[in-house]
Amino acid sequence: MKVVAFVPVKLNNERAPGKNIKCFDDGTALITHFLKTIAKVPEIDEKFVFCSNEAINKYLVPGFSFLRRPESLDTKEATPQDIISTFMHNVEADIYLVCHCTSPFVTADHISLCIKKVMNEGFDSAFTGEKIQRLMWSEGKPLNFDAANVPRTQDLPIYYNEVSAAYVFKKETFEKLHRRIGTNPYVCEVSGVECIDIDYPEDFEIANAIYMNIIKRKEG
Repeated sequence: MKVVAFVPVKLNNERAPGKNIKCFDDGTALITHFLKTIAKVPEIDEKFVFCSNEAINKYLVPGFSFLRRPESLDTKEATPQDIISTFMHNVEADIYLVCHCTSPFVTADHISLCIKKVMNEGFDSAFTGEKIQRLMWSEGKPLNFDAANVPRTQDLPIYYNEVSAAYVFKKETFEKLHRRIGTNPYVCEVSGVECIDIDYPEDFEIANAIYMNIIKRKEG
């Protein structure tokens, strides 16, 4: 089965302009660090960065190809489904992996596990997710517990927050359902720094501290 990974990137982010190519304190760009992780996943046959701007090329690592996408996909009206379907129209595969560098610290092993679950174990899709067992409230009311009989957090229902580092799905799953998560997904549980998500400038500052003080030390 042919597995193709792609990283959709736009350079004109509204909430944190330029975040995808912003550099950590050692000069490594966010996307470059993330691409190095994807490059370590052995199950991937082809790897692309899907961007409308050729300026992204200087941040690519060996093994990745640049594929230009329409500028219309950079607008706030464009949906993830639009981006995926456009890429699939250009690149043929049996299994697709959509990766977002705004969750930069998910390990290659977890991404590899997602692919293997879809490839070998009958799941139609897989994604990285953060397990949540917390006392949740909305509009002044408890969502998942009885406020008069507060349970231990470990006894609460388990929910998963999507961590956007990896969405793996079969070609037919997207063609049938027009979505990246099918009806029989595998949730690859990630935790700790792997759950970091960069949306705002302050998120990048937290990611930079993690990268410089934890990631770099492990690599060293």
